[in-house]
Amino acid sequence: MRWTIKPKPEQESIDQLSKALGVDDLVAQLLIQRGITNYEEAKAFFRPELNHLHDPFLMKDMRKAVERIEEAINIGENILVYGDYDVDGTTSVALMSAYLMETYPNVATYIPDRYLEGYGISLKGIDFASDNDMSLIIALDCGIKAIDQIKYAKEKGIDVIVCDHHRPGSELPEAIAVLDPKQEDCEYPYKELCGCGVGFKLIQALGSKQGKTIDDLILYLDLVATAIAADIVPITGENRVLAYYGLMVINENPRIGIKALIDQTKKRELTITDVVFIIAPRINAAGRMKHGQHAVDLLTETNLAQAQQFASEIELFNTERRSLDQEITQEALVQIQENREEGRVTSVVYNENWHKGVIGIVASRLTETYYRPTLVFTKSGDKLAASARSVKGFDIYNALEGCSDCLEQFGGHMYAAGLTLLEEQYETFKNQFERVVSETIDPKLLRPEISIDAKIQMDQITPKLMRILKQFAPFGPGNMTPVFMAEGLKDTGYARGVGEGEKHLKCSLYQLGSEPIGGIGFNLGDKLDVVKRIKPFDAVFSLDENEWNGTVSLQLKLRDIR
Repeated sequence: MRWTIKPKPEQESIDQLSKALGVDDLVAQLLIQRGITNYEEAKAFFRPELNHLHDPFLMKDMRKAVERIEEAINIGENILVYGDYDVDGTTSVALMSAYLMETYPNVATYIPDRYLEGYGISLKGIDFASDNDMSLIIALDCGIKAIDQIKYAKEKGIDVIVCDHHRPGSELPEAIAVLDPKQEDCEYPYKELCGCGVGFKLIQALGSKQGKTIDDLILYLDLVATAIAADIVPITGENRVLAYYGLMVINENPRIGIKALIDQTKKRELTITDVVFIIAPRINAAGRMKHGQHAVDLLTETNLAQAQQFASEIELFNTERRSLDQEITQEALVQIQENREEGRVTSVVYNENWHKGVIGIVASRLTETYYRPTLVFTKSGDKLAASARSVKGFDIYNALEGCSDCLEQFGGHMYAAGLTLLEEQYETFKNQFERVVSETIDPKLLRPEISIDAKIQMDQITPKLMRILKQFAPFGPGNMTPVFMAEGLKDTGYARGVGEGEKHLKCSLYQLGSEPIGGIGFNLGDKLDVVKRIKPFDAVFSLDENEWNGTVSLQLKLRDIR
């Protein structure tokens, strides 16, 4: 692991913010590192307000989109709400369809079949709209690259509104409106919305024309927060506001479908991390193992008994998903070991029988293991499909762009993407991808990095500091949980391995003159010898609270030891 300590801001800046807020230097330093330099910015950070959200009409084509939907409602057109099969797509479809159907009945939903249709707007989906006399499609979390498909829809007399957040290509589709803040000529102030976030801006705009305020739309923010968490977008700016209030809805008054999922867990209060690891995988499992429409049905259900039935079915999908994920990951790891070449900077694996629904998860696991930009391929119809995952600091989308002559289609983000290619192009692509990455990646990015916010003394770790740090939440990209480094540590003699195979580390650490604090290091069981030596050691950790028998105590959540 590379330990990288973030540069400490100028002491003058720390002093000014510390004085303005009445906080100590450490808290002021953490805030400045997050771009917060004055009282007003700190107030907005600690107390997000819904009135901090931007005017939706600042987004390019928003007025066109609203006018076309109003026209459809006024003349009684049938509207199809279309979205991708992952969490961002299914929450988007649930949000948009539920909002429209509050006042307008002629609305249907469509999620493409992952295996028969693949990602994005499909010709089959357009035919479904045509066959059912639907003259307007609202496409969510997809569509920005659907040039041919939207042209096909236009030929059939169907208008399309695109609500997307993926990077546009060199050509835009001929849609009635294209809502995507990543368009170069879109002046919307915040560029990092997820697909469901763009959908929320559209209902915010529609609502404003119908006399609704933002307070009338809070009930939809559980869906938006779930999508923000699942899609790993930055939790900064507008996303922070949406996630903050969305978590409140999840914990206080979630929609029936999300309540049914929460009821299956033992959690009393969910954090963004809980949404990522508990709620999102279950919603995703529907599209991975069966069909994404199951997730939409759950998220739009208003009867608790029926929602609980849907949630139970999705839990079975998720159990099946976990089993497949583990099996395929092991097969992929063996394949990498058997074909490992010295100096190779990418991992590319393929098996025609691997389940398409879990290759993205497998790619993530391989990236964690070997820390290389990774592609996992499987057979999809007469083509090969892959999920791509990257390492911190490397833009895998740009790398794929450098190989686009080998690809049928691709799309995604800096750290995650999807693609298809012809089978005969596989070896050519594999070699070209390795060449492009090796020529553009900084070698240091091939070692996992722990980014450390600040060095800290053990006696600075107090309940008051923990109370302040909890107010930094919700955490995520752009506002990660603060990570600290302490030097010259010793264990009280308590250190031991715990868990299956003693792969985790439990200890009690102190510096000379400080009170000991308990620590837990998941997958750090191999560091036990370092901790038990007489020689002092350094550790990187975040702060956590441990609740045991009704007693809450501070705890170090250890990341690494040396």
